[in-house]
Amino acid sequence: MSIVQQKVSEIIQVLKLAKKTSKDDYMTHLRLVLLGIGIVGGIGFVIKLIAEFLTFAKK
Repeated sequence: MSIVQQKVSEIIQVLKLAKKTSKDDYMTHLRLVLLGIGIVGGIGFVIKLIAEFLTFAKK
């Protein structure tokens, strides 16, 4: 058995054992991910805004 066939076999076994998450769990994870993206984006926006004000004040 080649390495590729072995890996594919392992992947198939893992997928057979995996169970589908409930809609509530999915929505909770989705909210957390979107909240994290929003927070990181907000921090980046504030940093960019401060940098723009600092460079505008120098002119």
